[in-house]
Amino acid sequence: MPDPARTDLPIPDFDHLSVTALGHRIRSLDVGQIDSLLEFERAHGNRLPVVQVLQMRRRAVAEGAETSDGDASAPPADTSAPAGGSKVSPDTQGPVQNPPSQGVPTNPAQPRT
Repeated sequence: MPDPARTDLPIPDFDHLSVTALGHRIRSLDVGQIDSLLEFERAHGNRLPVVQVLQMRRRAVAEGAETSDGDASAPPADTSAPAGGSKVSPDTQGPVQNPPSQGVPTNPAQPRT
């Protein structure tokens, strides 16, 4: 069975989503669509957490779980970094640590007395 082309997948670029985001995005898919994602994943990345999420959702839908409304192929929410930059600066670093006067036990060039 040939693996589906990336453009034919129900979720474009699903292999770039986190496992958590994928779990939410597949809730609107039917069994056939989940199978196409499973087939693609096994042929390419074969990431265990992704395969497990897809298998669990496939089993749930096959057993009668309802699919949710929504468009799984919609672009993902903006996941850009928060504005403001890092709070770490030289002003927030701790005090300078002085080595013990008897030497550092892991440094053979500095014997302990």
